[in-house]
Amino acid sequence: MLRVIGSVVARDLRLAWRRPADAYSVLFFFMLVASLFPLGVGPETEVLRRLAPGVIWVGALLATMLSLPRMFAEDFHDGALEQLALTPYPLGLLVLGKTLAHWLVSGLPLALIAPLLGLQFDLPPDALAMLAFSTLVGAPTLSGIGAIGAALTLGLRGGGVLLSLLVLPLYIPVLIFGAGAVDASIAGTGAQAHLFLLAALTVGALAFAPWAAAAALRIALE
Repeated sequence: MLRVIGSVVARDLRLAWRRPADAYSVLFFFMLVASLFPLGVGPETEVLRRLAPGVIWVGALLATMLSLPRMFAEDFHDGALEQLALTPYPLGLLVLGKTLAHWLVSGLPLALIAPLLGLQFDLPPDALAMLAFSTLVGAPTLSGIGAIGAALTLGLRGGGVLLSLLVLPLYIPVLIFGAGAVDASIAGTGAQAHLFLLAALTVGALAFAPWAAAAALRIALE
């Protein structure tokens, strides 16, 4: 099972390496969204610190959504997705591999760059570390939920808009707990509860989302 998942992850990473512009566009969009707020709000330190967790997490959500339509679309159009569905392995495992690859290409770079963007908001070192860690824990949930939305809208005209309508409401708990962890770190009240809830969402998303996405993909292939 692990070998099958690893093969799908390695394949998608090779494809992403050949098209670096896709990953760069996600990072550039994230940096652009997070950098515009300090310019518009002004240099007041307390205001920036209060806005930082929500602004950066909203930027991460929107940047992740930017890459979701490409998760299955290219494999669908060139026939690779149909070949994957015909293999003797459960399609849910293959979707799990693609979800993990999406997180490595999109979610992990966002978590690594988030502390650098937090410097614009004058966040303390503890808050910067919590921002990176909470993004790292919560990003797989975004990829898992996004996989369901990408599978449901696969091949539909105007699917990008419908994908946003489907996915954004489901992202709200991740936004609340992710930003809440950073807020708690700034206030010094402890962020363990928020992190545990983020971890629970991630485990649930990785356990159930690939199978729901696989069912939607079978409908799209029919």
